Amino acid sequence: MSYVEERELESAYLMQTYARKPVELVSGRGMEVVDDAGRTYLDFVSGVGAASLGHCHPALVAALEEQARTLVHVSNYYYIEHRGEVARAVSDLLNACVPEAERAPWRSFFANSGAEANECAFKLARLHAKKRAVARAEAEGADETAVAAAREAAPRIIVTLDASFHGRTLATLAATAQPAKQEAFRPLPDGFARTPINDVAALEALFEAQGDAICAVMVECVQGESGVHPCTAEFLQTARRLTEERGALLMCDEIQCGMFRCGTHPFGFQHFGITPDVVTIAKGIASGFPMGMCAAREEVAASFTPGDHGSTFGGSCLAVAAARATVRELSEGGIAEQVEQVGAYMRERMYALPHVEQVRGLGLMIAVDLDADASAPDVVLKGLDAGLLLNFTGPRTLRFLPPLICTREDVDALIERLGGILSTL
Repeated sequence: MSYVEERELESAYLMQTYARKPVELVSGRGMEVVDDAGRTYLDFVSGVGAASLGHCHPALVAALEEQARTLVHVSNYYYIEHRGEVARAVSDLLNACVPEAERAPWRSFFANSGAEANECAFKLARLHAKKRAVARAEAEGADETAVAAAREAAPRIIVTLDASFHGRTLATLAATAQPAKQEAFRPLPDGFARTPINDVAALEALFEAQGDAICAVMVECVQGESGVHPCTAEFLQTARRLTEERGALLMCDEIQCGMFRCGTHPFGFQHFGITPDVVTIAKGIASGFPMGMCAAREEVAASFTPGDHGSTFGGSCLAVAAARATVRELSEGGIAEQVEQVGAYMRERMYALPHVEQVRGLGLMIAVDLDADASAPDVVLKGLDAGLLLNFTGPRTLRFLPPLICTREDVDALIERLGGILSTL
């Protein structure tokens, strides 16, 4: 079906929630995708960071084909092959920077998306706070009425950062501290507070004022949707200290910056000298197949009991097969070093381009701020004519999330084409 036919059908039958680019993509391999007219594009979006192995990686395709012939879906009422294996592999990645003698298993809940993973984290944080409050009251000999009162008075506020992004469900939107995204959908669930990124004094003041009511802090160690803004080590370490002092949880949203996206280490938090209590994972975990995970330290995860949470499709046969193949390839293929090296090379070369004011990021999670003479949305559209898939997060900000298999040669091609676009502005 041609681009024109597809556009007409989508215009008539789809809710208009996306301003789609004027191209229909029909196939792909590695770093490249092809449109309905046979034109090839270098992909520096990778499904918003999801296609971590690139397009149609042989290991992923083989795993999905084999699983589709064997068993597509049953339900979480039953055990299925390899789900525990994937959870163990992710636990090992989460423990990658922990001395071996101090490692303990992380327990995971399988979901279908990042938003669902974050919803699970929010529920777990509030339930954990309630169970801690009840346990304290019972240990002090409180009667049934006092125990119930302790449960109701348990901390419930979840702190997130200004300009964060945690999803588009009502709860994750409430956590997303961007008023422009929230306004049309009020009233939103309450129980969330916001604080500026990297403002240690503001975070300390928030805990001083509301610390007894805070059950968790959720951070993106590298904010993606705001334009790739890393937290500082000082800020994250302060968040870890304050949550420990108050008995609250530190939760890291690793949906975009996790699974080797930042290079060197599997997860973003591991670059900053902290260990959180809860980590949410999605996007690159299954290289484009819908998959989300909420992982928690064992003593936190124990707050969930059967019936507290669930998902029809979470962790089903196909998703597990895709994640198993992806995690194996990312863990065993030397990808961390490649991401680190290629990302550093890409950032260095970006600085030489016209109209570039600032380059920032870690690994292959990179943003470029353009000067006032350049429009990022215009650059993205011109990129299609140059055979590039690009993305913008603001009027003057380009974001680059290529597949993690990106090479220096791919970067060279990007720089040549992007430089041509920027030189005409």
